[in-house]
Amino acid sequence: MSRRCVVTGKAVMSGNNVSHANNRTRRRFLPNIQDTSVFSESLGRQVKLKVTAAGLRTIEHNGGFDKWVLSIAPTKVDPSLKKVRSQVEKTVNAKTA
Repeated sequence: MSRRCVVTGKAVMSGNNVSHANNRTRRRFLPNIQDTSVFSESLGRQVKLKVTAAGLRTIEHNGGFDKWVLSIAPTKVDPSLKKVRSQVEKTVNAKTA
C-alpha cells in the first residue's frame, strides 16, 4: 500500500529530527492521505480515491471530479485512474454528440 496521492502525487519524504544538542536521527514525513470516494456526475456513481486534503481541494477548485480528470493529460493520469478517465471521457462525448 503506497502512501501517494493520486491527484497531487505527494508521497512520503524523509529527513532528520534535530535535537537541541544537534543530534540527528532519521524520520519520515507522511502525507495526509485519506481514503475517500468522490461522486462522478457523468458516471452517476462514487469513485474511490486515495488523496491528500490538498488533493481534495484541487478537485473542488477545478469544478468536481469529472472536470478535473478531463483537464489533465492522459499521460499524466495515475495508473489507477486511467480506466475511470476513459469511462468519463466516453460518457461526456456520448452526451455531447
